[in-house]
Amino acid sequence: MSEQQRPVVVIGAGPVGLAAAAHLADRGLRPLVLEAGPVAAAAVREWGHVRLFSPWSEVVDAVAEKLLAPTGWSRPAPDTCPTGREWAEQYLQPLADVLGEERVRYGATVTGVARAGRDRVVDAERELQPFAVQVRYADGREERITARAVLDASGTWGTPGPVGGNGLPALGEEAAADRIVHRVPDLLDPSVRARYAGRRTAVIGSGASAFTALAALASLAGTGEGAGTHAVWVLRRGLSGSTFGGGEADQLPARGALGLAAKAAVDDGHADAVTGFRAEAVERDRDGRLVLVAEDGRRLRPVDEVIALTGMRPDLSFLSEIRLRLDERLQAPVELAPLIDPNQHSCGTVYPHGHRELAHPERDFYVVGMKSYGRAPTFLALTGYEQVRSVAAALAGDTDSADRVELVLPETGVCGGAGLFETPEPDSADGDCCGATGPQPVELGARPTSGGC
Repeated sequence: MSEQQRPVVVIGAGPVGLAAAAHLADRGLRPLVLEAGPVAAAAVREWGHVRLFSPWSEVVDAVAEKLLAPTGWSRPAPDTCPTGREWAEQYLQPLADVLGEERVRYGATVTGVARAGRDRVVDAERELQPFAVQVRYADGREERITARAVLDASGTWGTPGPVGGNGLPALGEEAAADRIVHRVPDLLDPSVRARYAGRRTAVIGSGASAFTALAALASLAGTGEGAGTHAVWVLRRGLSGSTFGGGEADQLPARGALGLAAKAAVDDGHADAVTGFRAEAVERDRDGRLVLVAEDGRRLRPVDEVIALTGMRPDLSFLSEIRLRLDERLQAPVELAPLIDPNQHSCGTVYPHGHRELAHPERDFYVVGMKSYGRAPTFLALTGYEQVRSVAAALAGDTDSADRVELVLPETGVCGGAGLFETPEPDSADGDCCGATGPQPVELGARPTSGGC
């Protein structure tokens, strides 16, 4: 098989992976998307109960929309914000269906990527060799696919940060896994609701996901069935004027409202804040409840459940034979890292970037989407779409287009992603889903999919 006949393998059928396939196909290249889940956007569906900050106008890729148009597909009302489930069912799955079975495979877990006949040590004729992509299918079969290029758009959903304050699991954390979750719970699900109603829950984290969980638990506490529900908000840092975000001054009203809702949960007595607490161990008391122990020896009162919202990180285990050049802190490409450093940037201030910032020593290998940000906490869907547009152009030999920035972000950024829960659209004259006064979404960086910040 000639190089031109070999596919460009895309790992992951999420928003950015499917957009990559659309751009590759539009360039006359042959995409092959390998998705570990049984359907498109399997990770997005796992937070399908939450609503995006971003409206439909900002979560649909333009080339993907062009590919869908002949089927009669039309974008939902552009000013409304979809839930994760709506995003997956109304856009991402139809896009995967249009790409077809020849271009998208489900139940296909990539277990390794290498150069054919070369481990990472060997230099000789390395760049002349195609990629070898090792795949394990849901039925147990294995296959090795030869590819001309590889785009890793697998995201970070499956690798949440631990309870432990030093980046390692706390002592006893794994043994307590039955009482620990790493996502905002869907309290509209009766079985999930019963798990937290009337109980004491520790919420670990300082981002918008933690705000969302606090607001949700406070809301549950205000119901008859939720009487006695209480949260312990565990922060690794201290409280300050910026702890709850920008409030009414936030350029993104929904994000500001979410911080205010978290503050209200504390002020109204539904949550207690514990600051400067870096967990060292998770122990059980005589009743089986969990006791968090800090590095400085402090012990919290027992809790029934723990919601650990401590960020995500990239899974690099199946890339051990690929030559990567990653920033030592963020685990993002070294050229991209300074642009997304969370100490300097928010989602709206990241400069659009493309193939050059995403390049690694391994030619024609790219990490795109949320995973390209490594441990940086925010990501934009539109930024991901621009990434794959540029990479597809580069692989097609159109360097001028690949180098050209074709993305203009709204002035306030596009903070979409894992929001609160399935709620009715607010009654506003302009249909602005992000203008509600109550708690709404949570930034995607705190949740691991690539729908927005």
